[in-house]
Amino acid sequence: MGLTLTEKILSQHLVSGKMIKGSEIGIKIDQTLTQDATGTMAYLEFEAMGVPRVKTEKSVAYIDHNTLQSGFENADDHRFIGSICKKHGVYFSRPGNGICHQVHLERFGKPGKTLIGSDSHTPTGGGIGMIAIGAGGMDVAVAMGGGTYYITCPKVVKINLTGKLSPWVSAKDVILEVLKRLSVKGGVGKVMEYTGEGVKTLSVPERATITNMGAELGATTSIFPSDEVTREFLKAQKREEDFVPLSADSDAVYDEVVEINLSELVPLAACPHSPDNVKSVDEIGKMKIDQVLIGSCTNSSLLDMLKVAHILKGKTVHPDVSLAIAPGSKQVLTMLAQNGALSDMIAAGARILESACGPCIGMGQSPNSGGISLRTFNRNFEGRSGTKDAKIYLVSPETAAISALNGYLTNPCDMGDMPEFILPDEFLINDNMVEAPIDADKMDSVEILRGPNIKPFPVSKPMENEITAGVSLKVGDNITTDHIMPAGAKILPLRSNIPKISEHCFEVVDETFPKRALEMGKSIIVGGVNYGQGSSREHAALAPLYLGVKMVLTKSFARIHMANLINAGIIPATFKNEADYDRISAGDMLEIKGVCDRVKNADTLVIKNVTKGFEFEAQINLSERQRDMLIAGGLLNYTKNNG
Repeated sequence: MGLTLTEKILSQHLVSGKMIKGSEIGIKIDQTLTQDATGTMAYLEFEAMGVPRVKTEKSVAYIDHNTLQSGFENADDHRFIGSICKKHGVYFSRPGNGICHQVHLERFGKPGKTLIGSDSHTPTGGGIGMIAIGAGGMDVAVAMGGGTYYITCPKVVKINLTGKLSPWVSAKDVILEVLKRLSVKGGVGKVMEYTGEGVKTLSVPERATITNMGAELGATTSIFPSDEVTREFLKAQKREEDFVPLSADSDAVYDEVVEINLSELVPLAACPHSPDNVKSVDEIGKMKIDQVLIGSCTNSSLLDMLKVAHILKGKTVHPDVSLAIAPGSKQVLTMLAQNGALSDMIAAGARILESACGPCIGMGQSPNSGGISLRTFNRNFEGRSGTKDAKIYLVSPETAAISALNGYLTNPCDMGDMPEFILPDEFLINDNMVEAPIDADKMDSVEILRGPNIKPFPVSKPMENEITAGVSLKVGDNITTDHIMPAGAKILPLRSNIPKISEHCFEVVDETFPKRALEMGKSIIVGGVNYGQGSSREHAALAPLYLGVKMVLTKSFARIHMANLINAGIIPATFKNEADYDRISAGDMLEIKGVCDRVKNADTLVIKNVTKGFEFEAQINLSERQRDMLIAGGLLNYTKNNG
């Protein structure tokens, strides 16, 4: 029986465990990436481990999220990260060099390698045949120190692509179709592996768009084979030596199969407020729009930008529409400037933003109140744009550009013939905004530069054997990390200050929660299905930890957030009988005895609702290592104890 591509790469990197679906495995990590919204905390955690120099093949720190410097906080964090990189052997991609996933694909990613990043869209690297996984900052810190990264051995879903995309239908429409079929929780515990003749028709940037937004499926990651298309991309980046041919065996056995005929796809849009709320553009109809934003790590490649420039050339953006465009990297921006495409965008009335995440994480460009915004981004959660009552639709660059001209949602297929867009034989190579690590003999002389906003991360204590705590908050299904720990220009600068950022925890759900949780001293949060979907931000676990949350009790968890809770020393439990969710109210006092014993040796906790006088069971589906981590009080304590 042959192996899938996923199984081949994972087995080659296997450090502990066996390749049995659903069991815990530990894998060696070749590369890591961080970004500045999560990086400061990750490097504070790395410092705490006492490892003098990173032990990966390559670790890169990117400045791309907190680039709006409206106060000293972001600039201080950038300076801190830059000094940490010099001190510990990390490559430093300076602000302005581009979005981490776009730059990593261009300059650093290698087929067959493993990559984890403190950003949920790290699976972008699967576009060139990497096992690239989003993780919490603490997991990345451990990997930089040479530690093993642990995941549940995933099921592998074969997404068999046949046919070829019609003119003006794009890779964004492919992943929207997958989301429409599988939902935002359809990929949990799985890797999406793309195969079939249709793969050959997709360029590396198109593949990366698909793997990037595969994060919204809740998938561990997504991956394409490394083939001649991959070789040509790497050759154009002057990195042909990094190419390795990789594919699944012809007799590989998959856990599921999804068939997609690319020829049958039409332009799609994800409607508010979820990436899987997908309809065709024609089905939605000619909806008047207020704003169009083109960019993000999903759709900011040179290929995307050339299509947009072609559509805009010689025309003018509709007077009722604000159009902003953010090329994904300095490489893309410079090449657009040199070939005249940037001039076409500017002449049409587009506002050109810096090569950064920007509005995708609520850093500027919030829509007008009640506005309708078309975005080529990957998430449209309520309030994420910075305007709570805005309606955000996720579309392809082609749909976005033609709609910006018309003032209403428009099917780009109405444009007629599409010219052939071909990637250049050579990309512009200029890595002058990447600082390579200094020599090891110079590291001791490097001073770590800390600003006043950089505070130590909260240290959890070993687990107590009895928890008596009130329910400080009860929430429903599909709570995202944006609900738990919002992004945006107001809050992101506080990412290195857990006490301060905790004041905003769950404020979009209940602005009284932070004060109430602190006053309670210790508490429990109750949630519904798919709790913690979305970003990898570990702040969604660290802020509750600081506020005294001891356990999160839900119907089910998203993968990364559950791992982050365990890393922080917070118990993630699920209802054994989901009907018990309805029997609990905010303010109820819950009592759990023999916690350490049961976390160590059992799969359930017995919880007494003291307020209402009944008992129920909650499941704790944990590996032996995760049990020991919780008892120790989290990953840092566990790592120190097992140093």
